[in-house]
Amino acid sequence: MRVTQQPAYVLHARAWRETSLLLEVFSRDFGRVGLLARGVRGARARIARSLLEPLQPLRMDWSGRGELPVLSAAEADAPPRSFKGDALLSAMYVNELLVRLTARSDPHPELFARYAALLEELPGSVQLAWTLRRFERDLLAVLGYALQLDAEAGSGVPIEATRDYDWLPEQGALPAGVRSDGVRVRGAALLALHADTMPGAEDMAALRRLMRAEIGAHAGERGLQAWRVLAEPLRQRIPD
Repeated sequence: MRVTQQPAYVLHARAWRETSLLLEVFSRDFGRVGLLARGVRGARARIARSLLEPLQPLRMDWSGRGELPVLSAAEADAPPRSFKGDALLSAMYVNELLVRLTARSDPHPELFARYAALLEELPGSVQLAWTLRRFERDLLAVLGYALQLDAEAGSGVPIEATRDYDWLPEQGALPAGVRSDGVRVRGAALLALHADTMPGAEDMAALRRLMRAEIGAHAGERGLQAWRVLAEPLRQRIPD
């Protein structure tokens, strides 16, 4: 199979042998794909190594069958973006989400568009925590794990803003006290995320814990590396 001029982003790159890279790429029409970029770390590289940095919009060509086609061309699809500080941490966290939660060769054009919009938003966002919570919500919905934020799990009773609830991953909200193993969250926080209306700081912190529990249920026992490596910066400056 040969693919040409495919809109894509590099999610992750790691060295392979002396001059090559193994890439995890998120593409518009083919979903997440693994690519072998041969010779890009050599002095005579046909494709500049700097072009294959994560977070930059690209047009990519590749060919081959199996799990690891070969990258044959790449070019910038827009001027390069600059990510610094908390925005960079947030973007790399989102990249890990896509690597861990999406399946290879499972296209989601709507998620690709949502990711592209997120990368446009992050560098100038003054509410990174809220930006991340909204993307996590939308990512789970696209992958078939939509959160029921406006009604209790099982009964369908509408969520009340003034009540407390316990959120159970892969189940939803139950009245506080019914279960002791959930994430305690106010109804106002759930309704804010449902309605896309930014909540206050206390509710934002509860939504971070809720999302971490929900994503952890789908990411497996290891969780996400960002939760460990970037735990302190994320706690201090992003999700809370």
